[in-house]
Amino acid sequence: MCIIGAVHGMSNILQNFIEVLDPRVRGVLRGTAKLILEGEGTVMMDADGARLGDGEADVILKASETVFRAIMDGSQNPVMAYMNGKLKLEGSPQRALKVSAILTGK
Repeated sequence: MCIIGAVHGMSNILQNFIEVLDPRVRGVLRGTAKLILEGEGTVMMDADGARLGDGEADVILKASETVFRAIMDGSQNPVMAYMNGKLKLEGSPQRALKVSAILTGK
């Protein structure tokens, strides 16, 4: 995926996540979700899309970049990642499941 005009100070990893997630959440996600990529930063998501940021959210998911990528490409079940301690959750488990479905593109 080509990264054009990356925002100054934003890692290529976060830029890539935003590019992939923005069309998945835009107009679909209800409320606000925050992904914390350990060692990289945070991505905020809502019906307006995905963007770099750190603010209040209805649900917060925290994992390594590797775990989030595996969830997004379908090779890691998000529920199993949570049960195995690879994915941490703050907020409503029901909302987390909805966000996870969006992450997996289903």
